[in-house]
Amino acid sequence: MSDKVKLHLPGSTEPLELDLLKGTAGQDVINVQPLAAKNIFTFDPGFVSTASCESKITYIDGEQGILLHRGYPIDQLANNSTYLEVCYLLMNGELPNKAQSAEFDATINNHTMVHEQIRNFFNGFPRNAHPMAVMCGVVGALSAFYHDSLDIKNPEHREIAAFRLIAKMPTLAAMCYKYSIGQPFMYPQNNLGYSENFLHMMFGVPCENREVNPILAKAMDKILILHADHEQNASTSTVRLAGSSGANPFACIAAGITALWGPAHGGANEAVLNMLNEMGNVKNVDKFIARAKDKDDKFRLMGFGHRVYKNFDPRASVMRETCHEVLKELGGSQDELFELALKLEDIARSDEYFIEKKLYPNVDFYSGIILKALGIPVSMFTVIFAMARTVGWISHWLEMMNGSYRIGRPRQLYTGETHRDYVPMDKRK
Repeated sequence: MSDKVKLHLPGSTEPLELDLLKGTAGQDVINVQPLAAKNIFTFDPGFVSTASCESKITYIDGEQGILLHRGYPIDQLANNSTYLEVCYLLMNGELPNKAQSAEFDATINNHTMVHEQIRNFFNGFPRNAHPMAVMCGVVGALSAFYHDSLDIKNPEHREIAAFRLIAKMPTLAAMCYKYSIGQPFMYPQNNLGYSENFLHMMFGVPCENREVNPILAKAMDKILILHADHEQNASTSTVRLAGSSGANPFACIAAGITALWGPAHGGANEAVLNMLNEMGNVKNVDKFIARAKDKDDKFRLMGFGHRVYKNFDPRASVMRETCHEVLKELGGSQDELFELALKLEDIARSDEYFIEKKLYPNVDFYSGIILKALGIPVSMFTVIFAMARTVGWISHWLEMMNGSYRIGRPRQLYTGETHRDYVPMDKRK
């Protein structure tokens, strides 16, 4: 039984009672649905104080630096699981046993190829098109090729669509890269792991056999795990809103990709590399640190602090360790850009200004460095983010489809003109 809160409305003698709903963790929420019957709505730009749905998938406590997937801490998953195991967990609610894991991995492997005509689809894009623009198009186009999984009311269709999206995203992402540099597409190899296969398709060529470095494949797997889901963010909410209209899952995920493309959402690790390039070398660090501390200077250090995490980003410590492993493996610590990044990291972890304001390096700071070390161009960073986040999007879509939902219809505070009569053009001033 929920508690009640009382709201006194102007012109009403009796207060309106609203339910105070309690989750298993996190903030209580007030059920404001009864306000609609009174023709009153709440005003919450950005929905930052509004719970738009009920979910059992991911929990974040930004004050304490907690991120849980189905109750499991993100650091435990990143250090012990594979990306596909986390995919199974997000979609099904439980970690798989050995047989379930093998079956799930095999199912994903069996769907890694894309329809051969999709190869021709790429020819409609300029070679210099941004990979995210291409991803928006080709993912949305999947619904034209897979008519047999578009009935959202059919549980089997929903499941096979989910498998296809998770399996084909690395293939499409690698195709975007290969197309941009004029190299032939590489077919997936089903004997390889998920991240290993992606790196094979990204950097392999038909004229020679290249083995993927297992340390680099493991690093990529951790990047995918740490970006797999992040609760009701802008892109996930976009997927849910699109799905609430009954749109097919391929269209919903394409909508999520477009929301992720925004620099305020998915472009943070790209911004980190741009910042490091602007700094140039270690000699300029002190100057930029001083600018960051100057409240009148518009310069901001990218990759430090987080909108949600007010303490520390729980993903960052895992990513930091992985970052150093990759740099050690590749000898990248001798690169001037990496040297600059590590210098910034040392300052942020020891300078009282950063400690007091809790401006710790976040996951974007380290992931951008790792992706560059792997040889992935900056333009592909957000594509890889989309690849990782697909399982989060599809898990939320499945949760919504398997439960009760209604079409999204946000309200507005109208501040425009009231009724005006039409004036013929020859009588207008």
